[in-house]
Amino acid sequence: METRTLDTDDAIITYDVSGSGGRPLMMIGQPMDASGFTALRAQFPDRTVITYDPRGLGRSTRSDGLTENTPQIQAGDVHAVIEAVGGPVDLFASSGGAVTALELVAAHPNDVVTLVAHEPPLINVLPDADAARKARDGFMDAYQAKGWGAGMAAFMQMSSYQGEYTDEYFALPLPDPAQFGMPAEDDGKRDDPLLGTASLAITDYHPRVDDLAASPTRIVIAVGEETGDAFTARTAVHTARLLGQEAVVFPSHHGGFIGGEYGYAGKPEEFAVKLREVFG
Repeated sequence: METRTLDTDDAIITYDVSGSGGRPLMMIGQPMDASGFTALRAQFPDRTVITYDPRGLGRSTRSDGLTENTPQIQAGDVHAVIEAVGGPVDLFASSGGAVTALELVAAHPNDVVTLVAHEPPLINVLPDADAARKARDGFMDAYQAKGWGAGMAAFMQMSSYQGEYTDEYFALPLPDPAQFGMPAEDDGKRDDPLLGTASLAITDYHPRVDDLAASPTRIVIAVGEETGDAFTARTAVHTARLLGQEAVVFPSHHGGFIGGEYGYAGKPEEFAVKLREVFG
C-alpha cells in the first residue's frame, strides 16, 4: 500500500492506494478515516483501492481556520483525490461519508460510475425530522454537559432506538456510560467530531435531488439487515425513496464492513460479496 498526500484548498489530504486492476474503487467515511476500511480493503485484492482521511481527521490536516465537516468542502477534497488517481471510480461511502458522496455526485457528476451510499444519516428526509433533530441535539447536549462517556452513551441510545422518536423516547433517562463500557469521568475535551458541533452540516444536509437525477452516476442506497428500524436504517430507506428507489439490503449493521479491531465487528467478507454484486 502506498500512502500519498495532496494539497487542496487549505488542507493536506492523506490517502492510500493499494492493489491494481479494474476500475479504481474508493472507500470513504465520516468521521471515520481510512483505518476503518482495513478489513473491507482486504476483500478486494484484484482492484485498485483508494481510502483517505477527511480533512482535520486522522492524518489529514487543515489550515482553513474552520472546524466544520461540511459535505461541500469534503466533496471537493474527494474530487481532488479522484482526479489525482485518475478517475472515474466506483465509490463505497459509509455514514457521513455517504452524505459527502451524494454531494460529490451532484457537484462532480463524472467522478463516479457507481455509488453505494451506506446508511447516510440525513435527518431532513425523515417524516419525524424535527423529533430526530431534537434527539440528536440531546446526545450533543449530554456531551457538552458531562463529557465523552455521557455523550457517547446518549448517542448509542439515540442511534439504536427503533422507530420514530416519540414522547416515549424523550421520556427515557440518560443512560449510564458504564452500561456501554464507557468512562463516566469527564476528560474536559469537547472536540469529538461525532459528538460535538463539527458535523451538524452533515446530518442537516439535504440531497440535491435534481442534480443527482441528472448525473450519469448509478446511485444505490444501502441499508444493513441488522440495523432494523433504527435511525440510519430509516434515513437510508427515506433517502432511497426520495431518489425514487428502494434501499438495497446489505449484510450486518451500520458498521457491517468493519473487522473485529473496533470491538463491534461486522461481516466484512459477506459485505464484500454483496458489494461486488452491486458494483457488477
